[in-house]
Amino acid sequence: MTVKAMGWAHSFPVSGGVRAGRQWTRRHLASLPWTAQEPETVDAVVLAVSELLTNAHIHAHSDAQLVLTWDGDCLHISVHDEDPTLPRPRDPDSSAVSGRGVSIVQALADEWVMRCQRHGKTVTACFRPSSSTESEDRRADGAPEGRATQHEGKEAGGIGGHHDGAGGSTM
Repeated sequence: MTVKAMGWAHSFPVSGGVRAGRQWTRRHLASLPWTAQEPETVDAVVLAVSELLTNAHIHAHSDAQLVLTWDGDCLHISVHDEDPTLPRPRDPDSSAVSGRGVSIVQALADEWVMRCQRHGKTVTACFRPSSSTESEDRRADGAPEGRATQHEGKEAGGIGGHHDGAGGSTM
């Protein structure tokens, strides 16, 4: 199986990084063939980026490295920060102004996973646009060949690739 992928990586500082991350993400998503037909997916991706960058800045007190990778089936959003503590979904009071980021990403993404690494953690979310142009390799269950399906359906789960914490992404 041949995998073709394209991607972008950028580091966003604690000061002003979330807004810049949303703008940077929108600019890069515009180059993908499906985004004009799926503005709702683009908005979901940008919201997830915003939540993940915010979590990295507020909870890890760290700059955040953002990697976007499009593999023809899934747009992987990976955010790495310097705190190895994994985020936990919370059940905030309705009047609380924070505490919903993990739940938002979980609700929006098709798959997501958190990984502790030597120098922090990486949270990766996968978004599959319905108009993906490379769907001929799908199995009967709807997942591309070679990809685990046990953690799909907006649950924490295993998706390929990880961010190495040094500004690069490995798939």
